[in-house]
Amino acid sequence: MTKPEHPRDAERISRRRFLMQLAQAGAAIGAASLATYYFYDPVGPTGQMSAPPLTQLPDFSIADLRGKMAIAQGSKREKSLEAALESLGGISRFVSRGDVVLIKVNAAFASPAMLGATTHPDLVRAIVTLCRKAGAREVRVADNPINDPESCFRLSGVGAAAEEAGARLILPRPNAFRQLTLEKGQLIRNWPVMTAALDGATKVIGVTPVKDHNRAGASMTMKNWYGLLGGRRNTFHQDIHTIITELAMLMRPTFVVLDGTTVMVSNGPTGGSTADLREANTLVVSTDQVAADAFGATLLGRTVSDLPYLARAEAAGCGTTNFNSLNPIRVEV
Repeated sequence: MTKPEHPRDAERISRRRFLMQLAQAGAAIGAASLATYYFYDPVGPTGQMSAPPLTQLPDFSIADLRGKMAIAQGSKREKSLEAALESLGGISRFVSRGDVVLIKVNAAFASPAMLGATTHPDLVRAIVTLCRKAGAREVRVADNPINDPESCFRLSGVGAAAEEAGARLILPRPNAFRQLTLEKGQLIRNWPVMTAALDGATKVIGVTPVKDHNRAGASMTMKNWYGLLGGRRNTFHQDIHTIITELAMLMRPTFVVLDGTTVMVSNGPTGGSTADLREANTLVVSTDQVAADAFGATLLGRTVSDLPYLARAEAAGCGTTNFNSLNPIRVEV
């Protein structure tokens, strides 16, 4: 006959089971945390990298088109884009048959286009279409959003617009990043950059709205490259003007499109109400991203001195804050 289990024995067994289950749960959580740590930190938990870090991205600018700028006035983004590009010689001056084009959008937030926090889908559709008409072999659209990527691309309308126009959408998967140490950089050192979007690309176009920004003062074309960074990039907000300067040093685009058709004048960069917006009906195409942003500041009622990263980027040789020195072509649509 089996001896009845003593109450204290049962208590010890129950406690042991509880501790075992707790340890198993802790191990599972630890494994998940380790994976998260590896994905978001500049290097893995061992401190080792699978490949030596990059020191610079390719130069995607076109030598004889540097320092060009067009400002279009109109309420229709597609028509403003076409008019601005035509005044600079047309899309075929920038994109050639066989090119692989990356369009770096701002799809940072899961919000509809009407709130102005993200690149407008009409503009995405228009520029993808133009690149394909110019003979681009492949057009890619990419960003590393702050919110859930799939939700951001869906709710902003950017994803559908890109795919409808024939572009390939590139999402920030863990294997899409590679470490990069920017030469002369203070912050971008051994930091994950979304190089999968750039692999094999021959042209890069940045497309972003004009927005107020609670830390930087304004979010425009140079700040848009922030969406190529991985890691715990929110730490860079402690030195926002330096990181924007380094992003301008990092990326030398073919041209940028700054959309001031609707401008977010307050509560940026997320906004959340149409009360934060005003119609400026202005769109800029420029091969000088510093000049584009210096002009964009005027749409927000700000000056170059209000945005320290502009002068810093100019000093770093990324462009000029004196956009008028480029003799921008002005067109009305």
